[in-house]
Amino acid sequence: MAKIFCIANQKGGVGKTTTTVNLAAGLAKVGQRVLMIDLDPQGNATMGSGIDKRQLETTVYDVLLESASVAEARVTAEKCGYDVLGANRELAGAEVEMVALDRREKRLRTALAAVGAEYDFILIDCPPSLSLLTLNGLCAAHGVIVPMQCEYFALEGLTDLVNTIKQVHANLNKNLQIIGLLRVMFDPRITLQQQVSEQLKGHFGDKVFDTVIPRNVRLAEAPSYGLPGVVFDPGAKGSQAFVAFAQELVEKMPPASALAAEAPVPVAPVAPVPMDPPTVTDQVPESP
Repeated sequence: MAKIFCIANQKGGVGKTTTTVNLAAGLAKVGQRVLMIDLDPQGNATMGSGIDKRQLETTVYDVLLESASVAEARVTAEKCGYDVLGANRELAGAEVEMVALDRREKRLRTALAAVGAEYDFILIDCPPSLSLLTLNGLCAAHGVIVPMQCEYFALEGLTDLVNTIKQVHANLNKNLQIIGLLRVMFDPRITLQQQVSEQLKGHFGDKVFDTVIPRNVRLAEAPSYGLPGVVFDPGAKGSQAFVAFAQELVEKMPPASALAAEAPVPVAPVAPVPMDPPTVTDQVPESP
């Protein structure tokens, strides 16, 4: 039975898609069977996995409307080593079409039940809004991995996300919990980022993953080649960090059956505290 995780954050531009595709590629590198689901109509995770969204005959849109199964709609990202349930602009219309349908929040969960035994991990890339698409992802998942930058406004966005997860847990998915917070685009030269990182560890404890993803230019370049950074440049610092994160996830996660039975750990909203003005040391050019 697959462990199903949403990669979500209601704040935009925090690296959700970069995290999803690189974690999927990292998990594949350490021997896991992975399905990556793109729930964002922009289709960036699809394109970033080497799949041309314009050429897809069936997508997650068809799965949500129950005109195709996951097995029929998925494609294999040959260079990346994982399967993709892709998305394109059609998905934007799914929200309107699903409003009047039965079980509109749980259609993805129903569809994934048929293929859960074929994978070790299913990763869902969610759009940066609390939409019907995001709700489908949250209802299907065992938990949420939250990528976040160590910046002041990110703490406020985290408060909103924690409250959303609590609401979904109370009303739609009793298994949903926060799996962990992943610090991304981290630059240790910036004092503010170090302070926010310490505050996260102090508040959330072991819910903060040990692995930290550094700010890395090769990860930013990889999507223009239609590949995750882990595949595009395996030797880059960011790529190695994602493989380390994949290994950490594999080692720390209990079986999916245990995740489903586990009561969610209550997580209080973060109360941002005043920080000293950020200071940046001499800016040295970043090595790949």
